[in-house]
Amino acid sequence: MMSRLSAEQCTEAIKQNDFPGELTASREKVVFVLTQSWCPQWSMMQSWLARAADEAGADVYFSEYDRETFFDEFMQFKETTFGNRSIPYLRYYRDGKLAAESNYVSKDVFVKNATRNLPS
Repeated sequence: MMSRLSAEQCTEAIKQNDFPGELTASREKVVFVLTQSWCPQWSMMQSWLARAADEAGADVYFSEYDRETFFDEFMQFKETTFGNRSIPYLRYYRDGKLAAESNYVSKDVFVKNATRNLPS
């Protein structure tokens, strides 16, 4: 499944310093893609992301936050709280816990990151 994050979900992430548990644990494997609509790497990812999510058995939530009214606040949150200034920025969760982070990756690396086990 691939879904656009709502303004409410992004606002809740800012308030909680992470995405709400009902999203991070909506499935065993969950990935968040935080990006801006103009990003060429995001355009490339969009061509294979839904298929890769199915292959990995993952839910994918995304935000093109430059198109949102909360752009400045969300970008500051992403860059300071998550410590990542690049796009697209991906957060991979396993069983509701953060398992990996990356920026743009190939389809194969996306599937590998999405299906990796949590560190012991």
